[in-house]
Amino acid sequence: MVARSAGLLLYRRSPGGGVEVLIAHPGGPFWARKDDGAWSVPKGEFGDGDDPLGAAYREFREETGFDPPEAEPLALGELRQPGGKRVTVWAVEGDVDVTHATSNTFLLEWPRGSEKVVEFPEVDRVAWADVDLARVKLLRGQVPFLDRLVEAVSGASGPAAP
Repeated sequence: MVARSAGLLLYRRSPGGGVEVLIAHPGGPFWARKDDGAWSVPKGEFGDGDDPLGAAYREFREETGFDPPEAEPLALGELRQPGGKRVTVWAVEGDVDVTHATSNTFLLEWPRGSEKVVEFPEVDRVAWADVDLARVKLLRGQVPFLDRLVEAVSGASGPAAP
């Protein structure tokens, strides 16, 4: 069975007319020293019978600590990630102060084989990035969501359907 995730890509318009997006850096020891190509849209897995958009809102809250804005979500569609996972994303316009971000946590034996269980945040930080910087920071398989967002908010043919 293919894993499926859903996420919200929060965006805001910058004073110069560009677009900035909220991206999340994964927590835990594997990601600690990774930066470019390691960030993600706030997202999480959902199961059969779950509402993908509802899961996207839930995961956004869990990974950022923020309630998503009440703006109308723009469907950015689904992408197959290099590892096979299917990710569906919606964009929502809004703004948050990233200094107040919090994340849920997970337990992991660390160091591996030590029998010591350590608690890590699922997301260790979130940041606003303009689209060009986000292209560098995001996981490669999520970058096309940026193109879909820019197309949708620039008034072009509209967002892709999921």
